[in-house]
Amino acid sequence: MSPVNVRIANHLPMSTADGPFQASATRSATYNVMIVDSAAQIASALARELTGRKAFLVTDETVLGLHAQALAEALRCGGTETRLKAFPAGEGSKQLGTACRLLDWLAESDMRRRDVLVPVGGGVVCDTAGWAASVYMRGISYVNVPTTLMAQVDAAIGGKVGVDHSRAKNLIGAFHQPQAVMTCLAYLDTLDAREMRNGLAEVVKKASIASPALFRYLEQHWRQVLSRDRAALRELVRTASSIKIRLIADDPYEKDLRRPLNFGHTVGHALETVTGYHIVAHGEAVSVGMAVAVRIAASRGILNEAVAARITGLLQRIGLPVAVDDLAAPVCTDSLMAALDKIRHIRDGSLRFVLPTSLGEVQICDDVTDDEVKAALRQRALVAVTR
Repeated sequence: MSPVNVRIANHLPMSTADGPFQASATRSATYNVMIVDSAAQIASALARELTGRKAFLVTDETVLGLHAQALAEALRCGGTETRLKAFPAGEGSKQLGTACRLLDWLAESDMRRRDVLVPVGGGVVCDTAGWAASVYMRGISYVNVPTTLMAQVDAAIGGKVGVDHSRAKNLIGAFHQPQAVMTCLAYLDTLDAREMRNGLAEVVKKASIASPALFRYLEQHWRQVLSRDRAALRELVRTASSIKIRLIADDPYEKDLRRPLNFGHTVGHALETVTGYHIVAHGEAVSVGMAVAVRIAASRGILNEAVAARITGLLQRIGLPVAVDDLAAPVCTDSLMAALDKIRHIRDGSLRFVLPTSLGEVQICDDVTDDEVKAALRQRALVAVTR
């Protein structure tokens, strides 16, 4: 490379200011979210996105045999240099130790600054590998290839990356936007029913806070989605993904703590913490959290009980839990309240609840009392549900 001469315009003068200096910095990102039907299409699209750079695929030991090895081989056959790393599957791997081992792997590899990390998996893989990408060489490019419904409609989109801590979920994290998100609907064919329901919890959340049309679609088509009907899945994933993009567009780095997307997550994150992150799935915890928020809203009189029953009823029909007794792990109320206190401390002493007031509208409240939470936790579904 030939030498490049650089001259700073107007040659900077000596500083004469006595007071504090003001610095400024801005950041923005634009990236494509692509939804395709087949594994062959995702390999071709990813190769085009990489444009000759090496691909460092990160996955878990379950997705390794299902999708990641085949994707790596397809990239190699197409002329893309590829490396592959897997870690144990499950929420228990979403921790700093796993991320540090990924950093060791990258440091010992032949990765260059312009090469690309490619998380291939569910939310745990996208979050953990994405966080590693955010700190390695002060930030490298990554392309998410989500393989679960949860990741396709939520975790892979938005640039929130991080790992869990024993004191709180996602306590060690960053904002680092992907270069692209590439969704393959065929990957959903390998999910079991519980994992499909887990992802649908996040879709119910988005529908409840932002889209009555999507809520009606779920009421009419949840069976087709659970049975992997491709047309129903395509409609659902595309709509839910676009809603996530629109909801984060105005505040991608969460400067404003009043976030409708946290519907169900206040109690949900606390439930995941007290159950050790590996027994209760994220969507199951969020489902209970949504039901708690719905009951608080109904008891306050800001949500019509018929609408409240529609939300909790849809969750139940899908097969999601709406009370702590529905979960696979016992939950001690005192431990749960202690976890909520920790979240309150992290959020500057304020525990914000997203309370729906109708489909597509919410109130964000920081005055919900412990007694209201405990009462909502004790309450069962508002109406009996017919499947």
